[in-house]
Amino acid sequence: MALLGYARVSTLHQSPDMQTKALTDAGAERIWTDRMSGTRDDRPELAALLDYARRGDVLMVWRLDRLGRSLPHLLTIASDLQDRGIELRSLTEAIDTTTPGGRLIFHVFGAVAEFERAIAAERTAAGVAAARAAGRHPGRPGLTADTIAAVQALDEAGTPRAQIARTLDISRSSVYRSLDQPRSSA
Repeated sequence: MALLGYARVSTLHQSPDMQTKALTDAGAERIWTDRMSGTRDDRPELAALLDYARRGDVLMVWRLDRLGRSLPHLLTIASDLQDRGIELRSLTEAIDTTTPGGRLIFHVFGAVAEFERAIAAERTAAGVAAARAAGRHPGRPGLTADTIAAVQALDEAGTPRAQIARTLDISRSSVYRSLDQPRSSA
């Protein structure tokens, strides 16, 4: 079992020293440090840490917000760690998944996140139903017949589909949907 630390500061001008000292004092054998926003998915040091960590290791952070950008993101990381047999310890919040209490707290977080997703889904469904009741059709408007005809003509001329999308300023999926439409007999 190895105690592995992760520290993150949002800018190059901030210092991770306070975090790394706390992690070292807590027994971290090795610490990975990112200097970038937590909203970014491409944090190289976090990726390196997750690649290095093995079953039985403990990933330590100074505070949970250093690890995840939101509760759902944090729970995704925690779930991945759990699946791999890697424990999580947050020094500030005193959450430690190596203990029954720490696991309970994380399950409560997970339940709250699931509740939030369910509430958002209900609100979306209610909004769609209200729009339909008012005679509106939610979602993106469909492509015009002229745009569909242009897609089909460019495709018949041998234009690559990615180029058709760029030329007509539509998505590639719209190009493919247009090609599934019956061809006009003009």
